[in-house]
Amino acid sequence: MAADAMILFAHGARDPEWARPVEAVAKRLRERFPERLIEVAFLEFMKPTLSECVAQVVASKSSAADRRIHILPFFIAQGGHLRKELPEMLDALRQEHEGWVFDLLPPLGELPSVQTAMAEAISSLIP
Repeated sequence: MAADAMILFAHGARDPEWARPVEAVAKRLRERFPERLIEVAFLEFMKPTLSECVAQVVASKSSAADRRIHILPFFIAQGGHLRKELPEMLDALRQEHEGWVFDLLPPLGELPSVQTAMAEAISSLIP
């Protein structure tokens, strides 16, 4: 059975170590969902870009039944990048890859379960 793909879309940084936590989450997701293609893409400073990553996913999928890519913004909250740049990028991707569905998920930091997990983690640091 075909499985949708997911791209964790993060900001990126000049320091390659910055991507370590994003890659760790991707690794855990791959272990949990081995049938699903899980990739990481970056807005700037790091590779692959979202466009490059989507092209790789599209090239790897041979079935017409699995032409959906979930894009999860690995951001704390909505800002200019997610409100303005990402929709423009998605419009371009939809034109470039006709027949593909790009499902934009909410930013990671806006998920209530993530907010609860962050509060718990911070609480454990307070003496």
